Amino acid sequence: MTCRLPAQGGEHTLFDDLEFSMDQGQIVDLVGPSGVGKSTFLMGVAQLDPHCTGELSLEGRDAGGYGMRQWRVLVSYLPQSPMLIGATVADVIRLPWRFAVRRQALATSRRSRAFAAARELVTSKSGVVYGPDDDEIRGALDDLGCADIELHRPSHDLSGGQMARVSLCRTLLTRPKVLLADEVDSGLDDDNAAKVAETMRIAAQRGTSIIRVRHRAPDGLADRIVTLSEGRLL
Repeated sequence: MTCRLPAQGGEHTLFDDLEFSMDQGQIVDLVGPSGVGKSTFLMGVAQLDPHCTGELSLEGRDAGGYGMRQWRVLVSYLPQSPMLIGATVADVIRLPWRFAVRRQALATSRRSRAFAAARELVTSKSGVVYGPDDDEIRGALDDLGCADIELHRPSHDLSGGQMARVSLCRTLLTRPKVLLADEVDSGLDDDNAAKVAETMRIAAQRGTSIIRVRHRAPDGLADRIVTLSEGRLL
C-alpha cells in the first residue's frame, strides 16, 4: 500500500509499497511514533482514504470482487473519536442494520441468512426493527465495562470513553471479518482497557482478524506487534 498526500509544491509520501498480511483470528498491534501514518494505514485498508492505493484482498479474493459497500461491511474501521448517530444508545448500536447493504451481505450464505433472521425483531410500536435485541446489547455493553449505560440513555450524554466503547460494541455485534481499531482504549482506565482487550480477544477467537493501533504497553494478547516508522513496517 502507498499513500501520497498533497503538499505544497508537489506530494508528500507518507509510506510507499507497504506489504502486510495476517491470518484469520489474529490480533496484530500497530505501533509507532505519532504522525507516521498508522491511522491512515487503517483507513487505507478500509478503503476510506482516497490517497491510499494498493492491492487488497480478503480470504483470497481481491477487494474489487467484493464491491465497495460489501468490503466496508466485512472490514470495519473504528476511529478513536467516533461519531454516534441515533437518539439513544440502542438506536446508535442498531444503526448498521437499518441499511439494506448489510442485510444483503448477511444473506449471502446459509449461516448468514440464519444470523440475519435472528436480528429481525418485530415490535408493536414501530413494525420491523433490525438489529440485536436488548438482552444481547445489554450483555455486550456489560462486557465492555458499560453496565452504567442504559439503552435508552441519550447518545449525546456519553463521555468520550463511553462513546468509544459503545461504538466498539456496535461494531463487534456486526461480526466483521476484519476490525481496524484505532486507539479505542486510549481514554480508558486500566480496568476498562483490560475489558476492551478481553472482548477483542473473544472476537478474535470467533474468527475476526483485528489490527489495533495502540500506545499503551503491550497487554500480551497480540499475536504480533508491527512498528510503522519512516514509511516502513517492521
